[in-house]
Amino acid sequence: MKSKADKSQFSKFLSDNGIWVVLVVLIIAITLVNRNFLTPQNAVALLTGESVKGVLTFGVMMAILSKGIDLSTGSVAALSAIVSAALCQQATATKLWAGLGTMPAIVGILAGIAIGCIVGFANGWMVAYLHLHPFIATLGTQLICRAICKLLTPGPVSKLTPGFRFLGNGRIGPLHMIVLVMIILFCISAFILRETRFGKSVYAVGGNDQAARVAGINVESVLIRVYMWCSVCAALGGILLAGRSDSADPANTGLNYELDAIAAATVGGTSQTGGICRISGVAAGILIMGVINNGMVMMGVNDQMTFIVKGLIIIGAVAFDMRKNRVKA
Repeated sequence: MKSKADKSQFSKFLSDNGIWVVLVVLIIAITLVNRNFLTPQNAVALLTGESVKGVLTFGVMMAILSKGIDLSTGSVAALSAIVSAALCQQATATKLWAGLGTMPAIVGILAGIAIGCIVGFANGWMVAYLHLHPFIATLGTQLICRAICKLLTPGPVSKLTPGFRFLGNGRIGPLHMIVLVMIILFCISAFILRETRFGKSVYAVGGNDQAARVAGINVESVLIRVYMWCSVCAALGGILLAGRSDSADPANTGLNYELDAIAAATVGGTSQTGGICRISGVAAGILIMGVINNGMVMMGVNDQMTFIVKGLIIIGAVAFDMRKNRVKA
């Protein structure tokens, strides 16, 4: 009897913490191949390198939880980065908006976040009221936002003010600001999902929107706020990216970041069928994708092979999720 109880407890532990076990095994495996992987310097490089994608993931996670998806986050990040960077560009011969004075960093940041709110509202409105599939609605805004980026400027917007760059490059003591922002977003996301009526409503809408409607939840309002949150996270990620690199490029900023965010959220246990998400699992998913990215670079693996591995991970995570849901049904 004791053996069965032990096995039951072990199975429960694996079910609750399997994603963290996978992370630990992955770290050990890569360290055995390259001992320089598990060093403080590389840990800092990994965290700072994945923080922007982590910020985007906490937004995409909410869309997937509501039984949707957001493919526009990378392009929203780029558009917000370009507008914010242009407002906070130092007065040089290459200044994008030469007739406009250099704005304080807070103005550029708020302008970028405002763009996220506008795009997110548009996405949510199309999903909630036009009843467009989230894939189609956000694919459309992805293309529109990237095109606007290229219309605004043919090349990178660079030479930004030190105040603006601080958010992406600065430190508070030993802690990098870009990592601190990701941690704050994690805490806010956890609070929203666990403690607020809105968070519980997102779970309900993702689980069964008709049942949620019968229970008195304003489904349309919830969806609009979900996609606004998603795009605001994307906008903040774009601002961080511009500050970190001291530039915003219409062609490359945020390119394919939405895929990494979707992968991290899915690997972290956010169900594509909606209504299921553990914020701690999503954090582990972000770290797993970061370990894969960083580890393969350190091992000298071809970039295309990295994409193949990521693709296989996404397919495997979704297949596992579907199988698990069929078993429960």
